[in-house]
Formats: sequence, structure tokens, C-alpha cells
Amino acid sequence: MIGDKIGEEQGRVTGRRILPGDDPRYVKMEVSYEAQSTVFGIKGMDLGTFTVYERVAGQMYGQGQGITMTETGESAIWNGAGVGAPTGQGMGVRFAAAVTYQADPKGKLARLNSIVGMVEYTEDADGKVHITLTEWK
Repeated sequence: MIGDKIGEEQGRVTGRRILPGDDPRYVKMEVSYEAQSTVFGIKGMDLGTFTVYERVAGQMYGQGQGITMTETGESAIWNGAGVGAPTGQGMGVRFAAAVTYQADPKGKLARLNSIVGMVEYTEDADGKVHITLTEWK
């Protein structure tokens, strides 16, 4: 069950590129972004890159990794995977994903070590990114 909202991010895509595919019938694309973030009320920045595979027309699968850093320099590494679809507005997409974290067990982000985060990622036609993070309970 989806639990409490634990974070939110606003940012933008910083790069896109088409990668060599494993199968010429499918597109494989890499997307990188950076966003201002708040996790557990702590402000910081999130940097991430994910690889998107179009499985069938209109259906995408993505895997990614990144790092969330607080304004005081603490960090948490994340890894995630999810599914998405184009929004019909240019390169806009919407993804739902699950992420896990690695953070300093004695730091302010330590709680991330024991949760699975549920991510709602939306990207508009202009490359603006909005991310909402909730805890899976």
C-alpha cells in the first residue's frame, strides 16, 4: 500500500541520447535530469539518469540510478525501475517506479535505507520534471 508522501522534486532534463539497441526493432534512450528536492523536509538536489526501452508502442520500461544530496552534503544513492507512457505532448512522459536507497546509517537520510520509495515522475514537452516520492508500506 502506498504510504506517506516523503518528498517532492522540481527540475529539468539535462540530456537525452539514443543508445545502441539490443534489438533493432526497439528504441533505447538515456535521459538525465537534475532537480531541487525536499526529502523528509530536508532540502537538497537530486541527479539521476535512466535508460528507457520502448517495449511496444505506447509502453516504456525504465531503469535508473542517481544521488540525492542535502544542502549540508549528506547523500543517498538510489536505484529504481518502473513503467511509463508518452503523455502525447512532445517528448513528455509519465512514469511510475519503485526505488531503493543507500544512505549513511547515522545521517538525516538514514530512514531511506529501510523503505521502498514509490515515484511518480512526469516530464513535460519542455523538459520540466516533477517528481513525487511516497513510502511503500
